[in-house]
Amino acid sequence: MHKIMSRFVAVFYALAVTLAASMAYARTIDNNNRIALPGNVHPSAQTKYDAGAASDTLPLTNMVLSLTVPQNIQTQLEEFLASQQNPSSSNYHKWLAPAEFGAQFGNSAEDITTTTNWLKSFGFTINAVSGSRTWINFSGTAAMVKAAFGTPIHNYTINGRTYTANSQNPTIPAGFSDLIAGVVTLHNFPRGAMNTGAKTLAADVPSKPEYTNGSSHYIAPGDFATIYDLNPLYSAGITGNGQTIAIVGRTHPSGTNWANFRSTMGLPANPPQVIINGPDPGDLGASEDLEADLDVEWSGAVAKNATIKFVVSKSTNSTDGVDLSAQYIVENNLAPLMSVSFGACEAQMGTAENTFYNNLWQQAAAQGISVFVSSGDSGAAGCSSSGSTTGSGLGVNGLASTPYNVAVGGTEFNEGSGSYWNSTNGTGDTSAKSYIPETAWNESGSGNEGLWSSGGGVSIIYAKPSWQVASGVPSDGMRDVPDVALTSSGHDAYMIVSQGQLEAVSGTSAASPSFAGIMALVVQKYGRQGNPNLSLYPLAKAQYGGSGVAAFHDITSGNNSVPGVVGYTAGTGYDRVTGLGSVDANVMVTKWTSSTGSTTPAPAPTFKLTDSASTISLVAGNNGTLTVGTTTSGSFTGSITLSISGLPSGVSAAFSPATITTPSSGNSTLTFASSPSTTPGTYLLTITAAGGGMTQTASVSLTMTAPPVTGTTLVTDNFAGGGWDTLETSAIDSAIWGLVAKGSTPTATPYTGSAMAEFNSAAAKTGNQAVLARVTGIALPTTAKMVTLKFWMYHDNGDQAATDTLQPVISMTKNLSTWTKVGTAISRYAATNGWAQANADLTAYKGQTVYIGFLGTSAHGENMYLNEITVTDQ
Repeated sequence: MHKIMSRFVAVFYALAVTLAASMAYARTIDNNNRIALPGNVHPSAQTKYDAGAASDTLPLTNMVLSLTVPQNIQTQLEEFLASQQNPSSSNYHKWLAPAEFGAQFGNSAEDITTTTNWLKSFGFTINAVSGSRTWINFSGTAAMVKAAFGTPIHNYTINGRTYTANSQNPTIPAGFSDLIAGVVTLHNFPRGAMNTGAKTLAADVPSKPEYTNGSSHYIAPGDFATIYDLNPLYSAGITGNGQTIAIVGRTHPSGTNWANFRSTMGLPANPPQVIINGPDPGDLGASEDLEADLDVEWSGAVAKNATIKFVVSKSTNSTDGVDLSAQYIVENNLAPLMSVSFGACEAQMGTAENTFYNNLWQQAAAQGISVFVSSGDSGAAGCSSSGSTTGSGLGVNGLASTPYNVAVGGTEFNEGSGSYWNSTNGTGDTSAKSYIPETAWNESGSGNEGLWSSGGGVSIIYAKPSWQVASGVPSDGMRDVPDVALTSSGHDAYMIVSQGQLEAVSGTSAASPSFAGIMALVVQKYGRQGNPNLSLYPLAKAQYGGSGVAAFHDITSGNNSVPGVVGYTAGTGYDRVTGLGSVDANVMVTKWTSSTGSTTPAPAPTFKLTDSASTISLVAGNNGTLTVGTTTSGSFTGSITLSISGLPSGVSAAFSPATITTPSSGNSTLTFASSPSTTPGTYLLTITAAGGGMTQTASVSLTMTAPPVTGTTLVTDNFAGGGWDTLETSAIDSAIWGLVAKGSTPTATPYTGSAMAEFNSAAAKTGNQAVLARVTGIALPTTAKMVTLKFWMYHDNGDQAATDTLQPVISMTKNLSTWTKVGTAISRYAATNGWAQANADLTAYKGQTVYIGFLGTSAHGENMYLNEITVTDQ
């Protein structure tokens, strides 16, 4: 976490990032030399739901290929974004157009051409290339996807509905490893809307002026304006006039709901505009229209004279309309503000999706677009459906957790014994008398079905942004959400008009467009703002530090724990339930310049080596370097010590020098060295710089790929021919290996051939072990440069707590008596289902005859499967 000291601040710069042996030659694309893109299978694409392969002719339209930004360019972009928010910079509030962004910070034209030509070579149609040069939209068929990305498209039937999705992680040529993050989605599992569903109000409700339901009230726009202090702004002519808010949608509601809402609520006639991006999806029905009506009506209810542009994109077999609408808004620089009330948790989104949204919101910030995203309605259990009865673990909305958007959480009014509502309504059905004390929104459990609570927690992807500094912000080194909050509970639901009738709805889906409406008033007064967090947090830091105005209502009670998941507790200052709190809009808007213009804020720290959109790629056995530079400002003195953590087994890293001495400005070269046996995968590393009582951290994503096979294959064995034996090593004779054509618990079929080896973890007691041994030895050539054992192992996400492992071993004798472990033990559990290749280095045994084997260790979880064993001499 970046700590601002009383008299100085140190600013760290990543000056250059170089990858040894990766950029010294022109990009070579070999379709036979591939790497997998892990984490890109939807968690619902499980074998138990598999209904077979989709038709080869299945159309997959408007797929989005997400591209990473070169690391040196990423560093420059971070510095530029900081300068746009620094009043002393010549770049202050100089926002870019999409083409300008692409020219300065996108991928090269040569890389874009190489990528589009590669797609065309498989028959794909290129629909669009972003001006930002960070994505390519393309269309084709399931057969083309299988040929190009090595993954079949299957049908999956869940609760009577059939979806299509890729059944395994895509692969790409290794030459694209530093450029292509992946296809944003290859499935049609829809993104969740962050609302609680609608409650239809009785036809005679308008005649009941208090709009009450027992102890509950319904909120009209006039109530919202009273509670959050908008009326002084309206009186001063700050109503959103001349501003535009773009709303992300995927349905095209019919009827006159929006006009009726504005008329009923006493709002000026100001018809929203509908923009159809591509084919018109039409009206998708009440559940989909509910979100559209809520977002359009309430963004315009708060900024009542702003133009609301509702962007509609049709979902396809491969891409959610939410993604396409968000993409359209940023690519066309459609508005200075936008709101998104959909989401999915980071862990479920996968690498390509997270990269896409990080890039998109980063571009939006550079263009001066303020992005607001609902934090979610499942409390701390962000990966669970809000309608579930039990949460399945901690998680946050990946559309809301990037460092470039405002995540909006939920509060609940806590009237207690106070009198905050009039007994009769005024103009526009308003009955609120004043601000109402708030607590954290949590209506989960206790007789309520669902996990209805304010989404919030800790990102598993993004490092702590430099701007996330205020009293209460945890020193966890990672991005925390939400940033702010507004009322979201059913206790006092928002009134809308949908399906031709008056309804009440709640959820953070209401909070996000409402906060975008408040921000439209800021933009009317001061112009585009880009990422508002760079002003929100300084306001809160001053307020909670005792020297600033009270722009925030500090929410200090409640939590977002839900059944099955212990979450976080609201407290003084920032918390992971309500963020900085709700706002006094009048104070926030009128005092906005106190955080952005009256004084020059300290430059934002830019010691940021990478984010989720960037990776360092190494082939196992190779080295790579990264140059880290440091510089200081103010009166900083002392040395800065560099360290790194999170390295995988088989990889070492060293700084030269490890300490940058006074005056603390200089360079250090970080050298990575990897073993040929390093397990392929993506690893999140943390680099720490410490000195002068300050600590700065940055994350870098290291992608390890298996070395290419260029030599001789000594052995290929897929178990169909037998020749294997088993040796019990546990005290209880219940751990066994067997030969099967199809497995269960979990269900799996061989990776190749007609048979695979099965270790019966599901039946064997915890701690039981057995070795599967090949009875024929393998002579390893003395002249070999590198000998590698490779094998395929099936993973799934069942029994997450179980620790069943598979360990490759070798013996120098045929009698199976003495075994030596090689490589690392591999867990059966993984976040996604499917076969994955692993390897172990046997180079130390060249010139000898070895007997290979695999030690299975049971944790009484699900069974383990092994297939296609190869030993190569390179």
